[in-house]
Amino acid sequence: MASDSAFAAVALPHLDAAYNLARWLTGSTDEAEEVVQEAMVRALTYFPSFRGANPRAWILQIVRNAAYSAVNARRAQRTVPIASDGEESAFVALADPGADPETALIRTRDKTQLDALLARLPIELRETLVLRELEELAYRDIARITGAPLGTVMSRLWRARRLLAEAARKGDRP
Repeated sequence: MASDSAFAAVALPHLDAAYNLARWLTGSTDEAEEVVQEAMVRALTYFPSFRGANPRAWILQIVRNAAYSAVNARRAQRTVPIASDGEESAFVALADPGADPETALIRTRDKTQLDALLARLPIELRETLVLRELEELAYRDIARITGAPLGTVMSRLWRARRLLAEAARKGDRP
């Protein structure tokens, strides 16, 4: 069907960005996968109304809305973690096979620290920073996705960067 191939051409190039945003907003790889799946179903449903202006921003806005819905639904539920604080996670980050062990350890530690610092940012600052710095979106696209005025996007980025720099300077650890 022609509309299916048109949707695939619009949506598929942005799946990585969609997953990245969902992971940062939900804080969970499993939940991010569910959010992206839900967002793609929504996007397919509303594809006939898509006007073609900026497919990446359109997809990411749908992902953002789905992620906030998932986060709000999760807050309504009470959960009990399977692993206790002292136990090792079932998922272990794999090191780059091309790097020597020392370099891999430093990269892993730096990434873990950055992930922890980003996760501690308020969600509106985190989403804006992820969209700008990791997804390299323009300020106008971020404003469209988040529904915030352009000035608010700029101030959120400034605040997020400042908080990250302060935490890194203090040597905050997760």
